[in-house]
Amino acid sequence: MASIPTPPAEPEDSPETYVGMEASSAERRARERGWSSVRSLPPGAIITMEYRVGRLNFEVGDGRVTRCWKG
Repeated sequence: MASIPTPPAEPEDSPETYVGMEASSAERRARERGWSSVRSLPPGAIITMEYRVGRLNFEVGDGRVTRCWKG
């Protein structure tokens, strides 16, 4: 039987540090810090809730990050 692969570790980074940043600067910083996927969403967007290791989600309003979470 094949073993289950171990997912890569997430960056040591706090999502709260992105709140208030300009969206493109936040995305650039997240990629520099090792996030493999960065998703920007408008407030109230309907999204799937599956957890993806290495993904950082931004809720963006008026060009600024208003909320940020992993997965």
